[in-house]
Amino acid sequence: METKELIPDSLNQQQLLMLRLLKTPLPEASFTQIRQLAVKLLSGQLDIAIEDWEAQNNLAEQDYEELSQIHFRSRTK
Repeated sequence: METKELIPDSLNQQQLLMLRLLKTPLPEASFTQIRQLAVKLLSGQLDIAIEDWEAQNNLAEQDYEELSQIHFRSRTK
């Protein structure tokens, strides 16, 4: 029996390659390891994006501390 291919324009090339790579089920431990690596990679990219945004907006830890002391509705301390 032939596997039905996904519609090429519904997924990008990387998504298609990952699906082909994972076509055969992996042992649970291997799949868990792949998921953990993907989360680690994406969280690292998010950290970099946040650091870049903070640098562009001149934000520092002190700014977050000050914001945490402001009431979210009244905007007063």
